[in-house]
Amino acid sequence: METEKTALLFKALGDENRLRILKLVSQGEDLCACRILDELDITQPTLSHHMKILKDAGLISARKQGRWMHYSLNREVVGALASLLEELG
Repeated sequence: METEKTALLFKALGDENRLRILKLVSQGEDLCACRILDELDITQPTLSHHMKILKDAGLISARKQGRWMHYSLNREVVGALASLLEELG
């Protein structure tokens, strides 16, 4: 994994709310933004901001269904990050 890409991943993971979002998204196949908002005490614009950062880092995938976005974990990227961390250990 490129150093620049790795740094982007770590920056995305460096926020408490984004870690909570990733945990929620990792628990299923597909999660509606409305469910994430129900679980976290943040506004819709704040959620959109966090989701953009996670998506830009490649940690999540997004698709629109009706008026809501649905998110899923990019397990390939998470696996690559886990492998990198294992190499460092």
